[in-house]
Amino acid sequence: MGVISIEDLIKSPALLIAEADSGRVAIVTKDGRPLFLAVPYDERLAKEEVHVAVAVRLYESEVISLGKAAGIAGLSLSEFIDRLGAVNIPVIRYPAEDLKREIAEFG
Repeated sequence: MGVISIEDLIKSPALLIAEADSGRVAIVTKDGRPLFLAVPYDERLAKEEVHVAVAVRLYESEVISLGKAAGIAGLSLSEFIDRLGAVNIPVIRYPAEDLKREIAEFG
């Protein structure tokens, strides 16, 4: 996820375009505080309700928690988990380093 100040955006709109083109969510800030969120348009936005697609994107980008994303989507936790599964987004995110360490310690 990128953070772009409004000043930088005015000087170089290409910054926001580059973030969207690479599929990354961008937060545009003004005076150091978030002003708006730019979410790249993709097939998910075209097929689903926008609030669900935004929640999925924010969760996938690790901007918000699973519970917060389900709330934004207006779905129960289990419904949101099912929705993530339908688009092949893992619910459990266990860093490879942690897994290797645990295998070494307990395996």
